[in-house]
Amino acid sequence: MSLPASLEQRLRLPVVAAPMFLISNPSLVLACCASGVVGSFPALNQRDSAGFKAWLEEIEAGLAQLQAPAPYAVNLIVHPTNPRLQADLALCVAHKVPIVITSLGAVKEVVDAVHSYGGLVFHDVTTRRHAEKAAEAGVDGLIAVAAGAGGHAGTWSPFALVAEIRQFFDKTLLLAGCINHGHEILSAQLLGADLAYMGTRFIATAQSQAQDAYKQMLLDAHAVDIVHTPAVSGVPASFLRPSLEQAGYDMNALKSGPELGKLKPIDDEAKAWKTVWSAGQGVGDIHDLPDARVLIERLQSEYREALDRCQGIRAQAL
Repeated sequence: MSLPASLEQRLRLPVVAAPMFLISNPSLVLACCASGVVGSFPALNQRDSAGFKAWLEEIEAGLAQLQAPAPYAVNLIVHPTNPRLQADLALCVAHKVPIVITSLGAVKEVVDAVHSYGGLVFHDVTTRRHAEKAAEAGVDGLIAVAAGAGGHAGTWSPFALVAEIRQFFDKTLLLAGCINHGHEILSAQLLGADLAYMGTRFIATAQSQAQDAYKQMLLDAHAVDIVHTPAVSGVPASFLRPSLEQAGYDMNALKSGPELGKLKPIDDEAKAWKTVWSAGQGVGDIHDLPDARVLIERLQSEYREALDRCQGIRAQAL
């Protein structure tokens, strides 16, 4: 395990509930932290920096009422197209956000700013080259977003992605992609990751901000209903096929290389993700909409059972 000391004794389960655009909110963050896993949200889930500041204050006040909660994390889009980056980063520094998750760019200045108060920076990557650049920027952890994950997912097998990252990176490694159960959390660790990074499973919880129709579509879906495409926002991401169809996308065009280049992404990023719904290939194994706390209790029980099975397998092998 390669967990920082600030995390090692504060997690009851090696899980980060991923920050999901337009989905994660303070209620979900607090439910996760209260149950011993890292809760997170994107700064851009609030319309402006003033709203982001209000959410930070709400989360901090909620955490103060809890006994030994897990830390929380904020996702910042580190890209020139994000005009709020500097203002939101300044708020993260002022509030000493424990973990900052960076996306679409690993910038040393951002890492240094978070390190100035003792915070951690985790950066999501989909390839070895992305991981190498983030490591050079001095991040504390890498999030390996493997094939099958929701959101801005990669196409590499988790076996290949984790193996190549571990050749040069010995800090904290998180793995994302089709993780719904406790035995899959343990599987991520056996591959070489320290933490499981779970997104889609937390969309299907009582606290998530997803529309009811979104949640039902997720419950009805199977892996075959997930389409990985750059057509929606210009960056490859995984989406629910029925939502693409509802938004007017031609499935035949999405499957055709030459035709794909003619499709124009939705201009407004928020509108894109509001009208076309993301999920990972693990949807076929999601069948309910529990309270996040109930879900995490279930994950903990499954994780312990998986550990017991591993001990039994080891005993047989010896």
